[in-house]
Amino acid sequence: MCLYPECKCIRLQDTDVQKTIYPSRLASMIRYPSSSVKADDNTREASYIKAGLVKLEMSDGSSLYTKLVVGADGAKSQVRNLAGFKTTGWNYSQNAIICTVEHSVGNHTAWQRFLPGGPIALLPIGDNFSNIVWTMSPKQASDLTVMNEDEFVKAVNQAMDNGYGPHPKSNFSNGSNKFSFLGGNLTMSTNESFEVPPKVVKLASKRAAFPLSLMHANDYVAKRIVLIGDAAHAVHPLAGQGVNLGFGDAFTLSRIIGEGVAVGTDIGEVSLLRKYEAERKPANIAMMAVLDGFQKIYSVDFGPLNVLRAAAFHAANYISPLKRGIISYASGEQRLPIFP
Repeated sequence: MCLYPECKCIRLQDTDVQKTIYPSRLASMIRYPSSSVKADDNTREASYIKAGLVKLEMSDGSSLYTKLVVGADGAKSQVRNLAGFKTTGWNYSQNAIICTVEHSVGNHTAWQRFLPGGPIALLPIGDNFSNIVWTMSPKQASDLTVMNEDEFVKAVNQAMDNGYGPHPKSNFSNGSNKFSFLGGNLTMSTNESFEVPPKVVKLASKRAAFPLSLMHANDYVAKRIVLIGDAAHAVHPLAGQGVNLGFGDAFTLSRIIGEGVAVGTDIGEVSLLRKYEAERKPANIAMMAVLDGFQKIYSVDFGPLNVLRAAAFHAANYISPLKRGIISYASGEQRLPIFP
C-alpha cells in the first residue's frame, strides 16, 4: 500500500489485499485482560496467553492473536456483533440495484440523476466500465433484477438521459441573473455545461439488489477493538458518501495509532482509541444527518417542494463559493462550522 499525502490518495496492490483479507470467516473473539495458562487436554501441553491480547478463532479452526482488532468488515460486521456493540438505525423501505456496465466509449465522470423513484448513479471504474447504484422500491428492484439484459440496458439509458425532463442548462441558461439579489461580488459558474452521460451498451456483471438502511454504532471503540467504515456506520448511497466516511475513519485511526506508537502507548488502550472516536463520530453523525435529510426530501413528490429542490440545486451550481464549500465538505477536506 502506498500513501500519497500531496494528493490524499491510497494505492492498493493485489498483494496488499491478499495480506490483509484473511481467507477464513471469524467465528469467535476472546479478550484476555491478564496473563493466563490454557491447558490442552488432548496434547497435555500448556500454552501461555500473554496479557493484553485478543484471540480470534476462525471457522477453519485456526487462531490469531493481536493487540488490536479493527472491525472493517462491513455493515453486517461480525466483529461488531461478537464484541457486543449496540447500534441505532432504521430501514428506508428502498432497495438498491448494483451491477457493472460497459459503455461504447470511456467514462471518466461520476453521474447521478434524481428520479421520482430514487437516484441512479453511474460511477466510473476504469476504461469503458462503470458501476451502477440505482435506488428504487423493493417491487421495482425485483422487476429490474429479473428483466432481460436488453430491457435493463434500455431502462438504465432512459433513466440517465431521457424521459425526465431537459438537462439543467437548457432550462436555466440565465440562472446567474436569478441570484443577483445575493450580492454583486458573487462569482457565478455559468460557463459550465451539462453533458450527456455515455450510453450503456451491455451488462458486464450480474445484478444484485439489497435493502437500504441507516445504521450507526453507539460506540466505535472498546478494549482492543475499534470499528471503522460501514462496520461503524451505514448510510444511504444517494450521494456516494459512504466510502468517503470510511476513508476518513481509516486516515484518522492510522494517525491516532501512529501518535500512540510514537510515545509508547499500547495501541489497544481505550484512552487512545477514544481520540479516534471523538474526532470521527461528530463528523460522521453530521454527514449521516445530511444524507438522511436528503433521502427524506427526495422521497416526497410534492409540486412546491420539487420547485424548491430544483432552485437549491441551481443555486449550489451557479454560486461558486457555495459550490466549492459543498465539494470541500463532501470530500472531507473541511467540517461543518459547528465541529471545529
